[in-house]
Amino acid sequence: MILMLFLVGDIYFYQAFTTLTQNPALHLAYWLIDVLLIAGMTGIVMLLRAGKNVQPYVAGLMTAILLLFVPKLFTTPVLMAEDILRLFQGFPPRSVYVAEAAVVMAGLLFLAILFGITRGKHFYKVKRETLYFPDLPEAFDGFTITQLSDIHSGSFSDTKGVQKGLDLAAAQNSDLLLFTGDLVNNMASEMDPWISRFSKLEAPYGKYSVLGNHDYGDYMRWESKDAKAANLDRLKEVHEEIGFNLLLNDAVTIKKQGESISLIGVENWGKGGFHQYGDLIKAMEDVPGNAFKILMSHDPSHWDEVTVDHHQHVHLTLAGHTHGMQFGIELFGLKWSPIKYFYKQWAGLYSRGGKYLYVNRGFGFHGLKGRIGMWPEITVLTLKRSVTAQRA
Repeated sequence: MILMLFLVGDIYFYQAFTTLTQNPALHLAYWLIDVLLIAGMTGIVMLLRAGKNVQPYVAGLMTAILLLFVPKLFTTPVLMAEDILRLFQGFPPRSVYVAEAAVVMAGLLFLAILFGITRGKHFYKVKRETLYFPDLPEAFDGFTITQLSDIHSGSFSDTKGVQKGLDLAAAQNSDLLLFTGDLVNNMASEMDPWISRFSKLEAPYGKYSVLGNHDYGDYMRWESKDAKAANLDRLKEVHEEIGFNLLLNDAVTIKKQGESISLIGVENWGKGGFHQYGDLIKAMEDVPGNAFKILMSHDPSHWDEVTVDHHQHVHLTLAGHTHGMQFGIELFGLKWSPIKYFYKQWAGLYSRGGKYLYVNRGFGFHGLKGRIGMWPEITVLTLKRSVTAQRA
């Protein structure tokens, strides 16, 4: 289906292209680029079937597809609309003005995508939400939480860019710092160059974390089960070295001025083929029923499938995982990304029955080496006490 969309977009854009130039060499170059991209896709499929590691090639191919195909695809409606008019006019030649408009549109989209790939990966944005709860302990009125998610340290190469994000997170001076999984792409060693930098993050009421689907090393071949297990053990040590208390289906009590809230962390739980290591029942077995509860769970589908209907009321769940697909639009109140067709809750704040879910768009990136319109995020949540639950 996706290949068909790209093919239709390519053919339509070629018509606009040939309306503006009759140069045979440029026409040949146009199709040669397409042939090379198709050859690249075919090659990756063949390597994948042969059991080879294709991750180093996938990112480059995705970048090329986004740069060369997506701008063409978005001009298709303009050219289709022109065809509808031409149908009633006996199909005269295409308008040079419409062709120029399509090429300019494609050019602007190309530049936007280029910005996302080159600068977007570290174009950090602070997203703030104030949440109101009638049963929030009074001592926690105004309590602030900074949430980070999906570091994916194995994708990093720009030290200054990463530090920019860490400095922005530190500047929020929140009471509590929470990380909701995917510290690495596959291997614990990916964090080695970054341990000293992440360890400098501080919060007066502590730093806590959970594991994400990538942290288990499930997406690469290991020489043995023992090697895979050793990698996970080392990753748990890394969490400790950067100062995060890793919660593995467990809960802790955060105390302030004689009152408390419960912070719960489950291992990764996802639907659609993802492993379900998380055990909410086990994590909450020592949590009082009347406690104010905050849950860290990497995959937002866990909230929809398990948490929201759990017999114990979980006031706030923090998740990540989707990255907002690293591609989308957030302008003038419009929020869209293709990931919305795969996840009901995929970016930002959601609520149901007095229970909240916040899905962080991710600090890092994976697969696509950049972000286009769906910028890396540092979330700051402020908890407020109110007579009735409401959103600011």
